[in-house]
Amino acid sequence: MRIRTFEPGDEAIQAAIYNVAAANLPKFKPATTEEVRRRAKARDFDPTAHFFVERSGEAVGYAGFQPNGRVSYPWCLPGHEECAEPLFQAVLQTMQARRQRRAFAAYRGDWAPVLAFFEAHGFRKAREMVNFVVNLADTPTPAARARVAVSPLSRDDLPAVLALGAGGLRVDDVEALERHLFRNPYFGPEALFALRDRGRGEVVAVGLLIDNPTYADPQALDPFMPCFRLGAFGTEGMSVKRVHGLFSFLARPHGDLGAYGVDLLSHAVARLEESDAHALAAQVGTDLPHLLRFYQAHFRRQGSFPVYERPLEP
Repeated sequence: MRIRTFEPGDEAIQAAIYNVAAANLPKFKPATTEEVRRRAKARDFDPTAHFFVERSGEAVGYAGFQPNGRVSYPWCLPGHEECAEPLFQAVLQTMQARRQRRAFAAYRGDWAPVLAFFEAHGFRKAREMVNFVVNLADTPTPAARARVAVSPLSRDDLPAVLALGAGGLRVDDVEALERHLFRNPYFGPEALFALRDRGRGEVVAVGLLIDNPTYADPQALDPFMPCFRLGAFGTEGMSVKRVHGLFSFLARPHGDLGAYGVDLLSHAVARLEESDAHALAAQVGTDLPHLLRFYQAHFRRQGSFPVYERPLEP
């Protein structure tokens, strides 16, 4: 048995292994060499973070990890399942050597053997990522209130945004949040807007709307697939699915949250008047229960997928 890192030409090998190893799982979708090749050409792709196990000179399994800590299941061809353990240990040991603090995995909730593997290796379910959708015509109408006003979000507001999302964002400093919100290659700063107290100008809630007709229709997506949605607060630093009409917001868990959410939602709907969007999408983690309750009240739940995490010892 030999474990090595990714080499040019492995794209077809990886697709072939996955298509055999995962073929019997629910809602299996075959991988293509071109899909793997596209990921391998991404700017953040690190060939030394992707491993293959060989027997008699032939690759029989693979696994890897991303810079954000997401790990893959060790997919192995039938008859070579015992290679999964040393392969996965190579992944974890490399992450530990690079001082990564946590590992996480996200797969369909009905892929029981895969989830059982992670549980057996110390991963625990941290949250469900819940997907929602609502037709524009079914969104609520805000009450007439003079105390708050919607305005563009600025970089100076980022400390307030970080405070609003405490415990639910995947970044923990203003610099990383600024990079994600204001230098994102898939949406511009115009996607962001804030709800401010008219008296003090304080940011009391912040919203985000993805309006790009080239992105996916949320009503055509499989909501149980483990795809983080672009722009949803709590998905910072993730590989994402770009979804047309994605709405997300942050506010503190207090009595005004529902009203703030409706105000921001109404603002998003008004911005889509000239768009071809016919629905709004949302995604939120169950570790933000106050926001989850808002979406449950005003959107239709589509489906969800679990996220499993474990700390990594230094």
